[in-house]
Amino acid sequence: MGRVTERRRTLRIRDGAVSSRPDTLVAEEPLEIRLNGRPLAITMRTPGDDFALAAGFLVSEGVIAEKDEVQSIVYCAGATAEGVNTYNVVDVKLAPGVPVPDITLERNVYTTSSCGLCGKASLDAVRTTTRHPVADAPPVRITPELLSALPDRLRASQRVFDRTGGLHAAALFSEEGELLDVREDVGRHNAVDKLVGRALTDGRLPLSRAVLLVSGRASFELAQKAVMAGIPVLAAVSAPSSLAVDLAAETGLTLVGFLRGPSMNVYAGEHRFALEATAGRG
Repeated sequence: MGRVTERRRTLRIRDGAVSSRPDTLVAEEPLEIRLNGRPLAITMRTPGDDFALAAGFLVSEGVIAEKDEVQSIVYCAGATAEGVNTYNVVDVKLAPGVPVPDITLERNVYTTSSCGLCGKASLDAVRTTTRHPVADAPPVRITPELLSALPDRLRASQRVFDRTGGLHAAALFSEEGELLDVREDVGRHNAVDKLVGRALTDGRLPLSRAVLLVSGRASFELAQKAVMAGIPVLAAVSAPSSLAVDLAAETGLTLVGFLRGPSMNVYAGEHRFALEATAGRG
């Protein structure tokens, strides 16, 4: 799909000089996700990779965990009263025999900070729902040197960000530092869902040997999505939230924050780090 960027007229003021010119902006449109024909959720996203976004969202919700649990994903024809396909409504049809969760207007989910759950209830929900527990067989081993190189590799792959300056990004790397996939979106949670959804449709879940890097902070929501996909390492260039740290400790996720050059903070899962020296720890 297109519409990743749009053009808008702007009034530019630079050192007192005034001019008018078009500016390239990142597109933002709503996406309604339906499950077996029934409305499930609406998210604001950058159009593109919508099927992967829907699949990744369902993984993070604990609805699906394997490729063969999805029968089809399609755009809904006649999404409006006039019968127009807006390409903003996606319907996911589950394979026969896959349980359909109870869908109500007050669904008891935990993927957003406004869901009404907090603390121990949220941690238990993720730990007991994931079908891809974070595993160490054999353990993933990473070094500070490897992690320190990843943000620049992510930044170099952000093609739309270079044109707009308005997108978050998420990337998957191998434990050797090879870039496996990168997605951009106005919402960092959507970028992660697109990564996970693509991995699901490619039959690559769980991502038990991958490192997930996000371009902003590490919220509980992002830590939850990593755990649901079986990802052992989550790194962020900014700060984690307290609940994200609690979830990482509860599930065995390695959580790294403030990843900026050779500097970083390891908040949980330090057993996966291969460190040459322990001086200065305390």
